[in-house]
Order: sequence, then structure tokens, then C-alpha cells
Amino acid sequence: MSAERILTLHPKGKKGVNIHLDKYNIIKDYIIQSIQTNETISFESLSDQAVKDLSESFDGKVLWYVVTVKLDLEARNIIERVPKTSPHELRMKNSSG
Repeated sequence: MSAERILTLHPKGKKGVNIHLDKYNIIKDYIIQSIQTNETISFESLSDQAVKDLSESFDGKVLWYVVTVKLDLEARNIIERVPKTSPHELRMKNSSG
């Protein structure tokens, strides 16, 4: 595990957190792949599935990392919340926007 870290962003401009880049990339890849596979996915389904799939091998609280990285990906305009969905759903951000 590298000691390299990333300061995450927050879509509302709040202070991000410093996390290990390796862990960030594992969760980021998982979130993006889940959204691309399903087109849209509820945050609840995504987080439940991530906890199931990653808890055995991931060093850390999977749910905390999913929340943190999801907010970062929203702030970076990689993914977005689908408007007017409850519980909220996620999708890839349109690159043409």
C-alpha cells in the first residue's frame, strides 16, 4: 500500500478528507463500475453492495469510504445525483454538459 494520499472534494465546498490513494481508487473504481453496469443505481443499493463485496478484503469502513468517495466524484463532476429521486440515485455525469 503506498503512502500517497488524496484530499477529497465535497460538492458543497465543505472541507474534504485526506485518505490513502489506494483505498480511494478501489472505491472510486467500484462506484463507477456499479453505475456504468446499472446506468443508475440508488445510493442505498450501491453502499449495501459495496459493503457485501468489499468488506472481506478492504482495510477500513467500506461505507464511510463509499460516502466520502461518492461526494468527491460528485464534486469532480464524474457522477451526479439523479434529480428528484428519493432515496437518491446516482448516474454518470454527461460529459457533453
